[in-house]
Amino acid sequence: MNDVLVRTSGRLGHIRLNRPKALNALTHAMVLRIDEALTRWAHDPAVETVVITGEGDRGLCAGGDIRAVHDDARDGDGSASAAFWRDEYRLNARIARYPKPYVAVMDGIVMGGGVGVSAHGSVRVVTERSRIAMPETGIGFVPDVGGTYLLALAPGELGTHLALTGAPIGAADALLCGLADHHMPSASLPSFLGDLAGLPVREALRRHVQEPPPGELPGRREWIDACFSAGTVEEIVRRLLAHGGQDAEKTAGTLLTKSPTALKVTLAALRRARRLGPLERVLEQEYRVSRAMLTAPDLVEGIRAQVIDKDRDPSWSPATLAEVTDADVERFFTSPDGRGRAVAADTTEEVAW
Repeated sequence: MNDVLVRTSGRLGHIRLNRPKALNALTHAMVLRIDEALTRWAHDPAVETVVITGEGDRGLCAGGDIRAVHDDARDGDGSASAAFWRDEYRLNARIARYPKPYVAVMDGIVMGGGVGVSAHGSVRVVTERSRIAMPETGIGFVPDVGGTYLLALAPGELGTHLALTGAPIGAADALLCGLADHHMPSASLPSFLGDLAGLPVREALRRHVQEPPPGELPGRREWIDACFSAGTVEEIVRRLLAHGGQDAEKTAGTLLTKSPTALKVTLAALRRARRLGPLERVLEQEYRVSRAMLTAPDLVEGIRAQVIDKDRDPSWSPATLAEVTDADVERFFTSPDGRGRAVAADTTEEVAW
């Protein structure tokens, strides 16, 4: 079975992720197949619009194939994962700069790598079924695929909250955070896709877009901004516990279940992303961090607990936030060539992709 179905219909180039039993999780071969289609269509005058959807009714894409990453980190030398991320991040950048309308149908579950192939698009559609998340800290990893770039641009500290907690959000909150552009009922998707084959994107959208139901984040902005603006994860937790509200206290408890190392590296990555500039430079930083994560124990342990054994009881190492030092965090931002050069905010150094 072909894991990515590619076809044209009228003026439309349609990419359909086709691993419904795996919630369309991305493999390296799928990334290359998508990139090949985009490369071909970029210069094809018959294709005026590109759309990406996911097969099945559960979601667009649940992320990358983290079982393969787990096995590579545990038993291999990490080269397979590094090659996958290199091509995946290049694809994310291509999508962000694509010369034609790139319509991402973010229906159902959209997580991790699924965000990477959708939220960088020029036209991002969510529905009442959308559940969008970057849940990497729960598996001992850090938001990648340009996720730190996107979340760093969210209003206030909403992006920090989403990156650290991994909390999923619905349509209205995705619009608020800048992860989506339009909402329409999921029942409208078949006719919307049909309209894209014969109409300009703007006209097709006009026929189907509706206001979403209210989201949850606006009512939580006050304590999210106040607590997540802190300079350290420890201080964020202290502020959440001191706030007194039930939601804030519950969020503190959620944070304390995540990998302490991943939490601290994620906060540092987000703060640096705000200063780095264009997406490509943030992707370079993420590539460094991702490669370094392969050598940390929490990635293998987190995937084991959440995906392989599913006992939901990871043994993080170090086990507490206090044990993760600034030096521990800094090593994730050094060059992968082993020379240990730090990635400063004003550097022009590039990863050799």
